[in-house]
Amino acid sequence: MSMTTPVRVARLDSVLEGRRDQIGFRLGVGLCLIVFYNQLIGLTPSLVWCGLYAALQLIELRLFERGVRLERLRTRTGYNFALGLLAANTLVFGSLSILWTLKTGSWGVANGAFLIAGAMLNTVLTTQQSEAAFRASALPLAFYCAVLPFAAYAIGSKADLSLDLAIGGGMLCATALKLWNGAHRSQIAEQAARADAERRRAEAESAVAAKSAFVAMVSHELRTPISAILAGAAELDRQSDGAARSHARLISDAGSMMRTLLNDLLDLAKLDAGRMAVEALSFDFRALIADQLRFWRAEARKRGVALRLTGAASAPRWVRGDPTRLRQVLNNLLSNALKFTEHGSVTCAISVSPLEDGRLSLKIEVSDTGCGMTAEQIDQLFIPFHQADSSIARTHGGTGLGLVISRQLARMMDGDLTVSSLPGHGSSFIVTLVVAAAAPPGPVQLQATDAPAGTGKPITVLVVDDHEINRRAMSLMLEPLSAEVTLAASGGEALSLLAARAFDVVLMDVHMPDMSGPEAVMRLRLAAGPNRQVPVIAVTGATEESDIQACLAAGMTDWVAKPIDAGQLYDALARQLESAGTDAAAA
Repeated sequence: MSMTTPVRVARLDSVLEGRRDQIGFRLGVGLCLIVFYNQLIGLTPSLVWCGLYAALQLIELRLFERGVRLERLRTRTGYNFALGLLAANTLVFGSLSILWTLKTGSWGVANGAFLIAGAMLNTVLTTQQSEAAFRASALPLAFYCAVLPFAAYAIGSKADLSLDLAIGGGMLCATALKLWNGAHRSQIAEQAARADAERRRAEAESAVAAKSAFVAMVSHELRTPISAILAGAAELDRQSDGAARSHARLISDAGSMMRTLLNDLLDLAKLDAGRMAVEALSFDFRALIADQLRFWRAEARKRGVALRLTGAASAPRWVRGDPTRLRQVLNNLLSNALKFTEHGSVTCAISVSPLEDGRLSLKIEVSDTGCGMTAEQIDQLFIPFHQADSSIARTHGGTGLGLVISRQLARMMDGDLTVSSLPGHGSSFIVTLVVAAAAPPGPVQLQATDAPAGTGKPITVLVVDDHEINRRAMSLMLEPLSAEVTLAASGGEALSLLAARAFDVVLMDVHMPDMSGPEAVMRLRLAAGPNRQVPVIAVTGATEESDIQACLAAGMTDWVAKPIDAGQLYDALARQLESAGTDAAAA
């Protein structure tokens, strides 16, 4: 045989899994017929046959249904023993045909022939995956097909009956072989198709993983220059006036657009790879809605479009869900609505309905009076990298990913994003999500939007990053605070500086070649020194929940995402400085 022993074992094992039905069939038929023909066959032969056949069944069940096969069939001896057991089982069962032929005359010949035919079909059905098992079960039956005509002739039947039995037996064996061969080929084709489908699935998963890794690598490289562009533009805007300030703001707007595109690409890669997750946090839903509209109100005024909010008073205040992802979805919807509305209004309508499990279904409808869309454009709206019109990318920019990501995020929050629109009559985007009611937190949370207030003396900040552009960018962002900034290019250099003098706060890059940020912080917390309890803010491009939790577990106290937004950096600094001041006062 060309197959290796494990393959033989696997195929024979699959055959033996179906042996319970075969054993039950044969044992039941054999016992019923022996009882029926007991007086013709004789009591002693009946008992001997029953005992021998029952013993074979018990041995087979014990070997193949209680796990012994997994150890004993892996050798050639065990494999051959199993095939021999199959052959012996069939040989004993088929002996009934000879017994009936010899004891009951012509009726016995017919019973024996039918019994062999039934056993042969049963063998074809239960041995399709193993040629060796088919041979072991079918050859004894073929032997009985050859012997049966002679047995019929021996009891005095007509010669032409024996000839009929011989021809019928030959046809039966040939038909059984043909049936088994066809079924076996079909199973091989099915297995090959299943293996090909599995291979294609693995290749597709590998391609998605490779794409995600590539996007993550490219995004990590792009975050550094984008952070520098934004920081440099902010510093130019602060120091310039007139035309120079206008140029600086143009650079800042372009950098912000690049950051948005980069974030969309990263989110899509995470969604494709199944690595996107939503959180369950308590947040002020009304405040979130109000903040989003306040953010876009200036853009609406610039375009001469009214921005309205309805239904907020009936909405719950504190809920439990993912505020970051909800804010991302609302930003996409409001941005699109204002982008395609030249006159009229954009309305954000809020409604809520309770669910049977006690949670709340929130419905947020963003409608506009813009140009609207055709049915064909709506059908293509949620296709990645596809714009409703080829001129949109030239006129308004974008990648066509915002709505794709928004719909998937809404579905991850047990909701959905749908759209209705008519050409010339505006569009309406409806996002639904399921949240749980939450109790308001005890202490009031700090809502810092500007640079932290001064404390009478400049704060001391240690900036740790292996990339010079990132260090310079963060230094520029810290200049409005009149902070005393010290730079370190590695985790080891940072630990040396932290051991020598005290700092108010540390901005720590997470991924560095010689020593990662979390490792440096763990060493800092274990060592005795002036900065053992200093606040450490992680600066990272990995913003998944598992990455953030790993940073916090290492001893970091907060985090900001790359490319760094000045407002988010100032918020984190305000939180950490206030927390450090509170701890010092308590001490």
